[in-house]
Amino acid sequence: MALPPTTAIDLELRSGWLTMWFNQPENRNALSTELTADLMAVLDAVRDDRAVRGITLRGRGGIFCAGADLKAFNSGHRSVDGPSRQDVIEQSKRGAVMFEAVNTMPQVTIAIIEGAAMAGGFGLACCCDVVICEAGAKFAMTETAIGLSPAQISPFVIQKLGYATGRRLMLTAARFEGREAMDLGFADFIGEGAAALEAIELQIRKAVLRCAPGAVADTKALILALPRLNRTTTVDAAAENFANRMLSDEAREGVASFVEKRKPSWVVEP
Repeated sequence: MALPPTTAIDLELRSGWLTMWFNQPENRNALSTELTADLMAVLDAVRDDRAVRGITLRGRGGIFCAGADLKAFNSGHRSVDGPSRQDVIEQSKRGAVMFEAVNTMPQVTIAIIEGAAMAGGFGLACCCDVVICEAGAKFAMTETAIGLSPAQISPFVIQKLGYATGRRLMLTAARFEGREAMDLGFADFIGEGAAALEAIELQIRKAVLRCAPGAVADTKALILALPRLNRTTTVDAAAENFANRMLSDEAREGVASFVEKRKPSWVVEP
């Protein structure tokens, strides 16, 4: 497939897996206008492409993402024609669209975090299905310490960490490192150095690439819908979801491959 051109993100597509490297290390891979535009363009391009089986987000220069582009914010704030309240609201809503796009991608998403994931960068990782952290990586939701609020990332922080832990960390602008991130429920895996992080990622890739891409997409859609449903609608939604799967070409192929003791057609070696 043809991926869109990007300036702030490097793209690698190999064996059905797309790695998106944030590539503005001079700005600590902050969520600049250029980076967020690139991210949205690529996600939009691959969202409905089941040949893309998984997506990894990672940062060049040994850092994942420093969050909002505070240098640009400070420059705009000091200008004579500073942003209006409506400008800020619209910018915040664009951030919400970006976080939701990552959160709802039908593919499995992985964040590999080296160096640091701060504020919005931390929130971005919370939108991913799997988080792999370097043992020495640093994390913080620094917003309240600089007079801001972690507004648009808050639902995803709570989704990842749970209500009580997310509430405490956001209110106190808490700082912590890789191993504590696992204790808090943020990191799913911890590794020492790039090679260890990549070895963990490879095992996840292998597992995902054995799964049917349509089944993964439908399962993820159901998982995301469940918190909004009551018990009755949960039963109905799950039944509809299962029927769609049971009657799909993937299910026919999967059952046939099981009976015939062979790999199903969608299995890819990374």
